[in-house]
Amino acid sequence: MPEMTFTIRWPDGTREHCYSPSLVIKDYLSPGASYSLADFLGRSREALTIASDRVAARYGFACSRALGQLARLEAAGGTFSTHPDARVVVESFDA
Repeated sequence: MPEMTFTIRWPDGTREHCYSPSLVIKDYLSPGASYSLADFLGRSREALTIASDRVAARYGFACSRALGQLARLEAAGGTFSTHPDARVVVESFDA
């Protein structure tokens, strides 16, 4: 499966390099786009779940790295949940 990484910038300016085991993330996020925190987390959740399911369909087990990435995004996103105007920027797809 073609895997990829992408870089995001959290509302506090912190950059994070993220992983997806599938290019499906490109269907949910766009480089240069800014998303509300809730929208970003929802899109990431859906894309990384689909990516993990694709791995499971092909290899017989879920992608623990994709699910770990999702858990990391949700945990980090939780630190900004009290900020109603919090936005996450997708800086790049790193292939």
